Amino acid sequence: MHACCAPCTAGVYYQLIDEFDVTLFWYNPNIFPKVEHDRRLNELLNFCDSQNIRAFIGDYDWSEEHAFWLESVKGLEKEPEKGKRCGICYKVRLEATAAIAAQANDHHPKTFDYFGAELSISPHKDAEVINRIGKKIAEDSGIKYYLADFKKNDGYKKGCQISKELKLYRQNYCGCEFSQPSGK
Repeated sequence: MHACCAPCTAGVYYQLIDEFDVTLFWYNPNIFPKVEHDRRLNELLNFCDSQNIRAFIGDYDWSEEHAFWLESVKGLEKEPEKGKRCGICYKVRLEATAAIAAQANDHHPKTFDYFGAELSISPHKDAEVINRIGKKIAEDSGIKYYLADFKKNDGYKKGCQISKELKLYRQNYCGCEFSQPSGK
């Protein structure tokens, strides 16, 4: 399961643990600035440690991957939240998640039956677009995609409650410089 931050992950994790053995994957070159990227990563790792959750951290140089991400969304900087830029951002992160799962399965068959993302728990994210992209990537990767809209059935509200109870750091923007409240 792709993880973007501890609050979103916490809300989704508790929706899945009765049915799945959840492993998280962190790859978020979209998060800006680097200090925010690192803060969210550290908060996620603290959450994982406290809940005994397995997590893989993408092995990447933030500066290089952020430059790759910026190139991927070039020309879409002014798109609104849920716009075309977000679709590309979902795709970049879901492709990395599927690739890591497929790589693990190459070495240890049946390690991962599904890949997915907790992104759809956010009311600022379009679950239909996320799921369409995930299904397409699944066709190419050979690993099933877990279709979900985690904000349904008060998922977002419950996630916020869990986040508050655990005193998790909650950011006030999605992550990229174009979604920051100040605009950059």
